[in-house]
Amino acid sequence: MSCTDFSEGAGLPDGWVSVRLADVLSEPLSNGRSVRDHVGGFPVLRLTSIKDGWIDLSESKRGAWTADEAAPFYVTEGDFLLSRGNGSLNLVGRGGVVGAVPTPVAFPDTMIRVRPDRRVLDPAFLRLLWQSPIIRSQIESRVRTTAGIYKLNQKILEDIRLLLPPLSEQERIVEALDAQLSRLHAAVTTAQRARRRLEGLRKTVFLKLVPEEPPGDWRVVTVEEAGTVELGRARHPDWHNGPEMHPYLRVANVFEDRIDTSDIMEMDFSGIFEKYKLYNGDVLLNEGQSPHLVGRPALYRGVPESVAFTNSLLRFQANEDVLPEWALMVFRRHLHAKRFMREVRITTNIAHLSAKRLKAVEFPIPPLSVQKQLVTRCDELLTGIAAVDTEAERSLRRANALRKALLRKAFSGCLAPQKPDDESAAAVLDRIRTERAAHPKPKRTRKVSAARKAAETNPVPEPTEAPRTSVQQENSL
Repeated sequence: MSCTDFSEGAGLPDGWVSVRLADVLSEPLSNGRSVRDHVGGFPVLRLTSIKDGWIDLSESKRGAWTADEAAPFYVTEGDFLLSRGNGSLNLVGRGGVVGAVPTPVAFPDTMIRVRPDRRVLDPAFLRLLWQSPIIRSQIESRVRTTAGIYKLNQKILEDIRLLLPPLSEQERIVEALDAQLSRLHAAVTTAQRARRRLEGLRKTVFLKLVPEEPPGDWRVVTVEEAGTVELGRARHPDWHNGPEMHPYLRVANVFEDRIDTSDIMEMDFSGIFEKYKLYNGDVLLNEGQSPHLVGRPALYRGVPESVAFTNSLLRFQANEDVLPEWALMVFRRHLHAKRFMREVRITTNIAHLSAKRLKAVEFPIPPLSVQKQLVTRCDELLTGIAAVDTEAERSLRRANALRKALLRKAFSGCLAPQKPDDESAAAVLDRIRTERAAHPKPKRTRKVSAARKAAETNPVPEPTEAPRTSVQQENSL
């Protein structure tokens, strides 16, 4: 068995061949059709049906077309469906194989249908190959961007290069790789389940330490009574340049208990910087976000220095009887308990938590000594949870790297055994080309409109030529 590192430009393993996707299809690529929703119509797949290399046929809707109209877009077992576009580069062009089709269903215009020639390309092999870095690198380097959406077309897909072993070896690779990936998938599922449990524990910490019904020696006031709430400065193109440029934080910088300083922007704050300048101990909350993230809080601890904030954020400055760390705990509790969601208003698909609504939210205040104890206890619990979460995240990164390595190994001829009696992929392709040349497919006839058919069937008679000896007569008035 020969192994090849294709990244070094070495040759292919014995019996393998590099081909264009277009050369190993039983019929040309086909785009789906756009169909509006219609109760009782013929079923059409949703884009969300593409899952982990397979097509989930239950992810469908009813469309406004008949079975006859949908017939050219039916999917059959072994079809490979691809997403034509996506806002994320790593999701565009992802695909899945269609399994058994118990009832007819069609595919939409958001997908492209690939029908491999099974004499030379196993659909199961294509499913795994399509997930490999070999294919992803080609797709991501060729897609086009329009209005923030990455798009694929048939021409790009036709020219994707596939590394094709003999058909029997494809089957051995699929068997070996599926066995390896299934074990890896089980490990990933365990790590993901652990992270979800940790998220539940994190929520429990806040709900326990900041109870909904506080003890009798606690005071329950409003946010407005516990401190000062202010909205940041609005952004405007006129302030992109000016004499008093200062960095500012926006919603993209504020995460839960974390301020991301990797992408800090600047704006002119001439004469008003002190009003919007942040001070150590200020709590920042997302004013505009998706509904479940609105109100996401973080504590500003003086980094970066001399920075302001915009109106996508709200600032809370605690009174003397409230520790900033306690205020952060209260706001994180409200976030996890979905308390802020009850106060949001939706505009243009963005949830907003206005300063007025935030001010009216309840705010429990225990004695300062109790606040210090609870903040310390919270830090201890969250530190332990974070340590376990970090290990789980590290496991997921390792699993992702291992998956890529397995795919790379599988498609370099190093995972499954090679057998000298396997018919080479090149020989099969030559035979297919010979057969196609001997029996070319008939050319598609162009559709003729009803009006044109009528015109050809009943041609308009040509005008009769006037007699050459005709004499024009005039009638007397």
